[in-house]
Parts: sequence; structure tokens; C-alpha cells
Amino acid sequence: MDTVGPEILILDFGSQTTQLIGRRIRDLGVYTEIIPGDTALDDAVLSGAAGSTLRGIILSGSPESVYTAEGAVPDKKVYTLGLPLLGICYGLQRMTVDNGGVVEALPKREFGRIGVMTTMPESEGSIRRFLASFDRTVRLNRIVDQPVSDGGPRFSKPGTKRAITAWMSHGDTLTRLAPGFQEYGVSDTGYPAVVAHETKPWFGLQFHPEVTHTERGTEILAAFVFGVCGCKKSWTMEQYVEEVRASLSARVGSNPVLLLISGGVDSTVAGALLLKTLDPDQVHLMYMDTGLMRKDETKTVKTALEQLGAKHLHIIYCEEEFLGALKGLEEPEAKRKAIGDLFITIQEREVARLGLPDSYFLAQGTLYTDLIESGKGVGKKAHLIKSHHNVGSPLVDAKRKLGRIIEPLDRLYKDEVRRLGRILGIDEEVVRRHPFPGPGLAVRILGEVTKEKCGILREADAIFIEELKKRRAPKKNISLYDDIWQAFAVLLPIRSVGVAGDARKYGWVLALRAITSADGMTADVYPFPVEALLEISTRITNTVSDIGRVTYDISSKPPATIEWE
Repeated sequence: MDTVGPEILILDFGSQTTQLIGRRIRDLGVYTEIIPGDTALDDAVLSGAAGSTLRGIILSGSPESVYTAEGAVPDKKVYTLGLPLLGICYGLQRMTVDNGGVVEALPKREFGRIGVMTTMPESEGSIRRFLASFDRTVRLNRIVDQPVSDGGPRFSKPGTKRAITAWMSHGDTLTRLAPGFQEYGVSDTGYPAVVAHETKPWFGLQFHPEVTHTERGTEILAAFVFGVCGCKKSWTMEQYVEEVRASLSARVGSNPVLLLISGGVDSTVAGALLLKTLDPDQVHLMYMDTGLMRKDETKTVKTALEQLGAKHLHIIYCEEEFLGALKGLEEPEAKRKAIGDLFITIQEREVARLGLPDSYFLAQGTLYTDLIESGKGVGKKAHLIKSHHNVGSPLVDAKRKLGRIIEPLDRLYKDEVRRLGRILGIDEEVVRRHPFPGPGLAVRILGEVTKEKCGILREADAIFIEELKKRRAPKKNISLYDDIWQAFAVLLPIRSVGVAGDARKYGWVLALRAITSADGMTADVYPFPVEALLEISTRITNTVSDIGRVTYDISSKPPATIEWE
């Protein structure tokens, strides 16, 4: 089938949240694509596949400054296409400088939740349609369903002021607007936060509407996509499945495919997609029991994959090799690199034993969050947040350069992967499992990893998860486990004094982590009932004798990451 071209094109300048913009718009039912910010906007890029209609362009954020050599510059053609433009953070600053304005460094960086006050303009038109999204009385469906031909929503009187809380992350600000632009929103710190061109459908936001920390962020994006660009809801996950299956069949042909299974949702969904797209005889699933897995992981994985129709499931028991590679390593990136290299080393060794031809493809359940946090997003300007064993290993890079790696989930986020899993018919118990990192317990044991520490953490984590599954979420008819996006335990590299009976004893310190999130790119701390935390902590210390103290991590993302390493 022909691939449908984008209605919204996003120019990626390296922001860690660029993919969130696309994901939010896809959730609204509009197909969106992301390209490097400095891509030449030739006819091939702008037209896409047959039948596509490009209706708007978004300029993303960036970790760089517009006045430095590192700051990417878009093709100047973007300003002559006559299409609506939305600049976000760096994108706004880029639009400002490119059109005659001035951007300078702030005396103090704006970061985190900051209030923004907007003012509704006098005249009707695209600016009013865009700013209507800041009105708390305006429902998302009214923004989405109000046709542009009818003038769009008119919910606020001219001069009306509206306040929202937005997420800022920038060290520069607009000190002089470009000719033709007007300020319609200001931050609590007194800097321009919302601007618009008086005669062209160009808009700029100094904050990030794509992150969940910004109030009415989805409404703001919807106002641009529907109210300004005139897009229609036409994209679904079912359509994505059809397209990716067609792409997989065409690329793989009759060659064998080897998928590395971690036991998590991502690789399981990737396996299901391969099994339901290709001949199951082509698909080889390799699971490595590294000794760094959750309790009873190997048994769970084997059962799930056999239910999906796997014919070639290869379970490799290699605990001693992984613990040996990790011996003496304490630095997080060193551990990740060691694990990544050993994964591929063992994989190549075992493939040789299987007798697969050189033409085999290596498949991985890599998500886009893995790619962009590893500095390997769409463009070349993303900063490294952490390495990933599917992404950062030199051996994986070599495979990638040969064009022999398949990552069918690399444009999806965790919640989208779950949705895909359900479409593919994967058991709900598997689909709803919380995320688990590829390096396993190695990045949840701070400092050196040993077999003893793995055993301690495995038991404590199993108790934590069991307790969450049997407890009900307050005022909801679901378990705490289903109300939480991800929960796990972390073993800290310190001992704390305690009392066992009448004896003084030093025990390990355990940290519990539980967060709410839509996609893993941003996260908030789960607000546990205090009684639940007390009871869970007591059960852990009473059951796992080596743990003497339990703490609860109350850090959001950003500034923290979800995993500790």
C-alpha cells in the first residue's frame, strides 16, 4: 500500500521532547512526520507520498542557542511556502532571528513550571482561533471539531486575559520581536511567552506544550493543527500496523530474522509483530537469562512467546558471563556498555551455533525514547542522556551501518506499544506489564553488581509489585499497579544501621520508585496513600532480611530520569 504522507511536518532541532510533539498530534488523529531541522525542503520532502497534503510545519526546541554555531538553521524556504508555522522554544527563537528579531541570553535560566498570561486580540482570524486554546472553558473536542471554514471557536471577548501553568526549559529570550510579530503572552518572570504574526499564520511559544506538565498543552497543539492548519482526523494505530507490516515484508523477504527478547513489553510486541507478519519459520527469538532479570522471568517469557506461535525460541543461560563482565564496574555508563557489548557477543556466538546465513536481520524492540535519550534522534543535534544497549554499543552501530537491523517500534512510545500489542492479540497480562530496562537489574543496583545483590533486589521488587497488584487505587476500580505507569525497587550502595530483635544490624537501603506518565518522556511521582507505603515497607524489611531501610523516591522527570542509572 502507499504510505500516507504527513499533514504536519516537524523540523527536529535536537530537543529531547520533539517526538512528543508528533506523538501528541498523532493522538489527535493527524499523521505527522519528523525530519532533521536543517533538511532541504525540496518537492520530495514537501509532497511526501501520493495523496498527501502538507498543511503545517512545526519548528521544535533544541539544546543549543540560535546565536551559536551549533544551532541548526532551517531551509529559508520554510518562510516562503505560505504554510502555517509554529515555533516551540528554540523554534520560536529561530523564527525570530531568521526574520529580523533579536534573541539574547537570560540572566537566569527559566526552567520548570512557570505561569503564562495571554491576552485575546481584538480582530477575528487565526490568532483568535489559536489563543482560544488557552481558555479553560474551551473543551478539546470543540477545538478539534469546529471547522476552520466556520471561523473557528470564538470563546473569549477581546482583551480577555487567561492564565495557565506552562513548562519552560530555556536560557535565552526574545529581546526584540521580528517585524510583523506581536506579543500575546508573557511569563510570570516578564519575558515573551506567546507571539504571533499579524498577517501570516505564524505562531511561537517559549514553553513546551507537548509535555504533560503544561496545562492545556494538547488543546494548544490542537488549535494549531485543526483551528489554524485545517487538518482532519485520519490517522489510526490500525493504519500504522498495516503500513509497518507491509514495510517489514518488503524489506525482509525470505531472509531469517533474529529478535533479541528481553522479556519486557517492547520486545514481546516486536516478536508478535514479526510472527504475525512473516512466516514463523523465519523468526528466531533469542532470550538471554542474564541473571539480571525479574523473579520467574524466564518462565514467564517462555510461556508468552509459545502462546504467540513461536517455533524457534532459543533460551541462553549466561548469568555467569554477565556477572563476570560487570565485576568491578560501578559507573552506570560502563555497566551499560559492558552489557551491550556482551549481548551482541553472545548473540553472534549463538547465531553461529544456529547456522543462520549471513543475510539474517537483527531485530530489536527499541522505542524512540531509547533512541532520542541516547542522542540518536531524527537529527544530529540531540544530546546524550544515557546510552542504551540496543543503541549505543559499537557492535550495534556496526550492524546498523550494514543495514541489517530492524526496529519496528522505533517511532512509537510505550503507551502506543501497548495499544499495538492489544491489536496484535497479545495477552492482557503481558501487555500491561510495567517497563523493564534492557540492562535489567544492573541499572537498579547502584554500584557494583553481584549475584547476592541481584537476589536481594529481585525478592524485594517482587514483593513491591505483588503488593501493588493486590491493592486498589483510591476512588478507582483498578489496582495500584494499573494506576501506576512504572514501579520498581532500587538497591542503594549503602548500609544503614538498624535493629533486628535486640541486636544492632547493618542492612542495605532500598528505594521504591513509582511514577505516572503517558509516554516515559516526562513523569510525575505517584501519590501513594501513606498507609500503603508503610505496609509495603514493613513487609519488605520483614521478609528480606538483608534490607534494613526503605525510602520512597519523590523526584519527577525532568529533572530526574525514571531509572536511577
